[in-house]
Amino acid sequence: MLRLSPPRGDRLETAQTFEVQAGGAESNVAVGAARLGADAVWLSKLPESPLGRRVVSELRSHGVRTGVSWADPESSRVGTYYLEHGGEPRGTTVLYDRADAAITTVEPGELPTAALESADRFHTTGITPALSDRAAETTTALLRAAGEAGATRSFDLNYRAKLWEPEVAREAYETLFTHIDTLFVPQRDAREVLGREGDAVEIAHGLASEFEFDTVIVTRGTEGAVALRNGSVYKQDVFDAETFDAIGTGDAFVAGYLAKRIEGGGVAEGLEWAAAAAALKRTIGGDVAVITPEDVAGVVDGGAGIDR
Repeated sequence: MLRLSPPRGDRLETAQTFEVQAGGAESNVAVGAARLGADAVWLSKLPESPLGRRVVSELRSHGVRTGVSWADPESSRVGTYYLEHGGEPRGTTVLYDRADAAITTVEPGELPTAALESADRFHTTGITPALSDRAAETTTALLRAAGEAGATRSFDLNYRAKLWEPEVAREAYETLFTHIDTLFVPQRDAREVLGREGDAVEIAHGLASEFEFDTVIVTRGTEGAVALRNGSVYKQDVFDAETFDAIGTGDAFVAGYLAKRIEGGGVAEGLEWAAAAAALKRTIGGDVAVITPEDVAGVVDGGAGIDR
């Protein structure tokens, strides 16, 4: 999508200018992972228009390779969302405008999926299947194809109440779970959407047991994250951060984890990089984590202060 944001303190209904940036769950993860050293390929469908090309250009500027199915701009568009930053008590407001976006008509055969044949990992989120029946079918098809190619498949639940009701989302998620190896899920959504009870470790064990996930990572906001893999439990605290823009924090977490795992790091190292990437993202405006491996290593090692 494209994100349009008025200057901080301005309201959408009175703003005279907007800052424009690309944003979206999978593209945020692709950018974060690419900036941390991964060879990331992003697949999607966009209208062949200036705005569609704007999205691709921005992702490529961060090192992401793109595989795009170009649609007729007369019958499709780029999805957008408007983000209004506000301090307390007003808070931050997000207004989505996704109707008739090209991605809602995507079909598996339209996408250049050759990259799956050599991919180490394939990642997607629970937002895409919520967009339309076609998008849900394509999500399933790509997860199945990635598995047949031998890639480890990860899925971030990323529940959005503005897209579907919890009961509908749960049914769709559980249909996809048979095609997923690594699950990222917020503890809140595990309880409210998936109907899970207990603490993060109990939730991870229950999900892994029922759906045979190799790895379950439960995020707990300010309380950090818990990962379960092969019966072993790993815990990671958050790194302190002064929040400038929290949008995209979860995507940066996923990007940090995947980048470190692709590099050959273990689960504990992956969680550490995930937490550090998330902390850094909170200090950066926009959806994407404009960070480097040196930035993440500095947080992990406890470095801070003025870089002279």
